[in-house]
Amino acid sequence: MFTKTVVLPVDIDEAFALITEPERLRRWQTVSARVDLRVGGDYRWTITPGHVASGTFREIEPGKRVVFGWGWEGNPDLAPDTSTVSITLEPVADGTQVTLTHEGLTDEQAAMHAEGWNHYLGRLEKAAVAGDAGPDEWSAAPERLDELSAADATLAVLQTVLRQLTSEDRPKQTPCAAFTCHDLAEHLFGSMVAFGSMAGVEVVNPETGSLENRVATMAAQAIEGWRARGLDGAVPVPGGEMPARLAASILPVEFLLHAWDMAQGSGKPVVVSDEVVAYVHKLAEQIVPGARGSSFAEEVTPAMDADPMQRLAAFTGRRPATA
Repeated sequence: MFTKTVVLPVDIDEAFALITEPERLRRWQTVSARVDLRVGGDYRWTITPGHVASGTFREIEPGKRVVFGWGWEGNPDLAPDTSTVSITLEPVADGTQVTLTHEGLTDEQAAMHAEGWNHYLGRLEKAAVAGDAGPDEWSAAPERLDELSAADATLAVLQTVLRQLTSEDRPKQTPCAAFTCHDLAEHLFGSMVAFGSMAGVEVVNPETGSLENRVATMAAQAIEGWRARGLDGAVPVPGGEMPARLAASILPVEFLLHAWDMAQGSGKPVVVSDEVVAYVHKLAEQIVPGARGSSFAEEVTPAMDADPMQRLAAFTGRRPATA
C-alpha cells in the first residue's frame, strides 16, 4: 500500500477540480484524460506517452472523497480496475489537505507506484500554486517511441503551447501563410475528425471551452480510437486507402509542426526533447516529399545554428517567424 498527504493552498472546490476535471488533470498528471465522474462511470488517463491508466469510479462525495479502480491498459500484472485509489480532501487552515492511498498492490508494484505518485503529487502542489505544473519531464522522452506514443508526446507539446495562447495571440500570423494561430486550432478540429474517421470512431468537438481543451479532447478521442484499432492493414482516405501505420504517423507530425507554428506566431516557447523531434523527423521523411506543393512547401535551408526542431520545420518548408 502507498499513502501520502499534501496540503494545497486552494479551497476545497478548487482541490476537487484539480483531481477530477480533465482540463485540470492535464496541468499536472496526464497527457490526456477522459472522465465520466459518477459511480460506475469510467476514466481513461494517458499518464505518459504510451502508458494509459483506466478504471471505474466506486465512490464519489463531491468536495470530500473519490475512490476509483486503477490499473494499466496492456499490463496483465496490474490490469485496469484491479487496485484501488482513494483520495480524501479536508479543509485546513492553509487550504486543503489531500490524502491519496493506493491499495491492492504487491510490494514491487507499491514501490513503483510510490515513485510515480510522489512525482505527480509534487506536480499537483505546483499546479495548485501556479495554475499549471508545466511540461512533465517524464513525458519528454518516452521509453519506446512508436507512431501512437509519439502522438501522445507531441500532443503534450501542442497542449502546452495552446494553454499559453491569449486572445491577443489568436489573430497573429503563423509560418503557415494561410493560418493565424486561431485558424490552426480550427484546422486541427477538422484533422481530428478525419483521423478519428480513419480509425472508425466519431470524434466529437466539445464546441465550448478553451482552444486547448477542445483540441486536447478531440485529439484524445482520435488517439484512443487508433489504439483500439491498431496499426495493421489499411484505412480509408479520400480517393482510396492508405496503410494504417502511415496514416497514424501523420498525427505526431501534425501535432508537433502546428505546435511550432503557433509558438512562432505567438512568440511562445516550444518545449520538446531532441529524441521526440528526431523520431518525428523520420516520420516526416515518409510523408512530406509526396505532399509538397499541397500540404507542404519546398524544403528550405535551415540556419547553420538551427536546432533539431528548426531543422524539421525547414524540411517541411517552414521558415522561422523572424526569418
